[in-house]
Amino acid sequence: MRALFTMLFSIAVFFAHGQKITLSTRVLDRVTSEPLPFASVGIKGKAIGTVTNLQGEFDFHIPAEYRNEILVISMLGYQNFEAPIWSLLESKPENIGMEKSTTVLQEVVVTDSLLGGEIVKIALSRIEKNFPMEPFLMDGFYRDVKKVAGTSVALLEAAVKIFDENYIAPRNQSKLRERVKLVEVRKSLGYDNKFTPFFRQKNLLEDLLLHNNIRYRQIDDTEGFFASLKREPDSYYNGHEIFVVSHTEDFHFKIFIDKENYAVNHLEFEISGDNHERKKDLVSKHVTYRKTIDFKPFKGTMYLNYITVTTKEKWYDEITSEFRFETELQQHLLINEVNPNTKERITSTDKMRNYGLQFQDYPYNKEFWDGYNVIKETPVDKEILADLERLAPLEKQFENN
Repeated sequence: MRALFTMLFSIAVFFAHGQKITLSTRVLDRVTSEPLPFASVGIKGKAIGTVTNLQGEFDFHIPAEYRNEILVISMLGYQNFEAPIWSLLESKPENIGMEKSTTVLQEVVVTDSLLGGEIVKIALSRIEKNFPMEPFLMDGFYRDVKKVAGTSVALLEAAVKIFDENYIAPRNQSKLRERVKLVEVRKSLGYDNKFTPFFRQKNLLEDLLLHNNIRYRQIDDTEGFFASLKREPDSYYNGHEIFVVSHTEDFHFKIFIDKENYAVNHLEFEISGDNHERKKDLVSKHVTYRKTIDFKPFKGTMYLNYITVTTKEKWYDEITSEFRFETELQQHLLINEVNPNTKERITSTDKMRNYGLQFQDYPYNKEFWDGYNVIKETPVDKEILADLERLAPLEKQFENN
């Protein structure tokens, strides 16, 4: 975990763990110098990648044989940044500046006649044209952080393989279609404290995958919803102009759709409301749910890039209605590599069980994690680390838990 939380502000390279190169730098807006969070970082023509953190930083572990390939960084509203990997190793830039696209700078005014609802309706009808319809396998990094009253009490991370047959609409939107194999798992102490019952005890990774609105067709397809959607100024992504459509009446919903093929690139959703779930003489009266889903193209097909979900619940005394505390669950899934048209399968004996990940014991493998692509630390992560290490150094928690 110390390797995960090591700050690197310049390009660094080392060879280890099967000859890997590590690129580390920071991605900024070239004009304002503001960091660009969750920018996609990858290699041109290859199906591997990572994303920047909230400060625009990333650590990208790649095979050494890719040193002569082209690094590509993409961000909604910006022109792609491209450079040979070997040149970055030599120049060692502390920052990489990205330029806003001409489309955004000119604040393009909508000139075609398509309405927001019509655009989304077309995009939903073309899911099976734009998303994988052959078996595929993804390597991913999963993280969840549990907080009580703003203090982190538990952390779990997993390296996983995710297999799916295709993006055909499921008959049951609440039944997981993907098969997941746990490769490595590491977790802190804190899963058995008195606040444990206030967090969901089911398999949180399985639950997160079910939040993929595109895979599971969880977007309202009624005429009333389509009529409520509004077009915003167009944007730009991966060299393409992008439709931006939103709904802001009773919840926040924003979707980014490619103008050329109507592929969904990005989705944001946020809603607040009452829950009234009861646990230990307390009741959850207010829940805020926020989600971001991002997809990226590979050989003309869109694949999941990352998904993040944050859920906050306020707990009150059931009798007196006195506020007691707030719980927060943060979940992230980052896809590091995609293998299209795979012949590899995850068998029923290999797939993860449907109970909580914290109960699926795996020995801690430090060597594996030192060279694995994770989301680089932020100042917020340092606070999480400080909270968790009140019990013991996190490395020790991983080893003994």
